[in-house]
Amino acid sequence: MTDALSVEDLLHEIQFAEEAPLRIYLGAAPGVGKTYRMLQDGNALKARGVDVVVGYVEPHERPETLSQLGELEIVAPRAIEYKGVILKEMDTEAVIARKPDVVLVDELAHTNAPGSKNAKRYEDIEDLLAAGIAVFSTCNIQHLESVHDMVERMTGVEVKERVPDTFFALAREMVIVDVTPDELQERMRQGKIYPVERIERSLKNFFSHSNISMLRELALRELANDVEQKDKEKRRETNTPGTATSGEKVLVAIPSTEAAMRLVRHGSRLAGRQGGGV
Repeated sequence: MTDALSVEDLLHEIQFAEEAPLRIYLGAAPGVGKTYRMLQDGNALKARGVDVVVGYVEPHERPETLSQLGELEIVAPRAIEYKGVILKEMDTEAVIARKPDVVLVDELAHTNAPGSKNAKRYEDIEDLLAAGIAVFSTCNIQHLESVHDMVERMTGVEVKERVPDTFFALAREMVIVDVTPDELQERMRQGKIYPVERIERSLKNFFSHSNISMLRELALRELANDVEQKDKEKRRETNTPGTATSGEKVLVAIPSTEAAMRLVRHGSRLAGRQGGGV
């Protein structure tokens, strides 16, 4: 894991930021400990007197994660009936009415049940931020819009739930939650991620050593890009030397095929890193 803001820095950020801050806990794959770390940080803030609530957490029946709920207040989820099945979703309106300092919201790429106000959970988070509530949330790298097709090609797994890069850009801070491929595979074998009947198939497919290594590289690269971009923005704000943006442009030649959007996404990521345009 990389170092994140200290509790004191977080307190200052929450209390004095002009806009409600968003913190994203980013991981290479399920099971690296994103939710655990988010809850751990929530408890640390609560112990310092910050009003922290759980908007929605999906513990996947993992004992270690459940243990981190601690004394945190949980805002009851909304029950939505769909095709005879009761689905639970975050009650965004109830969280806004409760008006905590910080709300913890798991799985920001989640698609809400039909009948919800917003189609996606990240849209719920936008509502919470607009209401002045700081949000901590979690996401795996494969759900980022600009890399999902690369993940699909390399792993053979179609990623249906995606988060726009523009939403990630809203994050005041991105925290990488990282473990080695060997450690993640060992967690899988111990039954800490999926039920026993899914372990062997998962290790041979999505959780193969090569796939985890590739996803880990993508997650670390995304963090590096985010840190670089935030540094450029800070330099501009303070008129620090070296703030000039690149005059270079990235030209994307678009064929009339389904590869067009993939090329646009890749070009956009390159331009963003260089501070140029596309």
